[in-house]
Amino acid sequence: MTFPDPPLLATDDAHPTRKASISRDDLLAAALSLIGPHRSVSTLSLREVAREAGIAPNSFYRQFRDMDELTVALIDLAGRSLRTIIGQARQRAASSDRSVIQLSVETFIEQLRADDKLLHVLLREGTAGSDAFKRAVDRELNYFEDELCVDLVRLAAADGARLYEPALASKAITRLVFAMGATAVDQPPEKDPELIAQLTKMLRMIITGARTIAGSPPLR
Repeated sequence: MTFPDPPLLATDDAHPTRKASISRDDLLAAALSLIGPHRSVSTLSLREVAREAGIAPNSFYRQFRDMDELTVALIDLAGRSLRTIIGQARQRAASSDRSVIQLSVETFIEQLRADDKLLHVLLREGTAGSDAFKRAVDRELNYFEDELCVDLVRLAAADGARLYEPALASKAITRLVFAMGATAVDQPPEKDPELIAQLTKMLRMIITGARTIAGSPPLR
């Protein structure tokens, strides 16, 4: 049998072992430290996060209205972090003879296996979280799609090609990668090479189809 938490009291902030002040980043880090393979951020309580951060529960409200606001902030942080990492992968591919598609896929899977809890937040809360969390994840995916669309058009132009509805192709690629990533979380790392090969082929098929419909040569 469980009992509700007792009311929060102003005297909680006077606890001698608790921190006098804390930042939003500190609370986000505390929440991330609590999640794991079988624990999503949406299952955390405010008191758990406050305890992990070393503050009184009342102090939490100086940074966030509630746990929902903290979770949305985590999703936003996860999206920015992953976009930076994938962007760096695309830059590395541009200065080498590596395929930008394969390098981006490899980078995504590497992050998945690097105990990157931020990426896990994106993958989990988009399917199992509340409606507010799903909207936040969808917003981050839209950012990915917008950036990818620009890249796809630029890469096609470099080959003297065009894409049929590049925004739609970008959406298909982004949603496929995240859906496959969510599945890969529960698979052993030994299957990663096969997953990378399959996902790379799928993305090439999408891009080749978009080029072919537009009357351009397929992706090399």
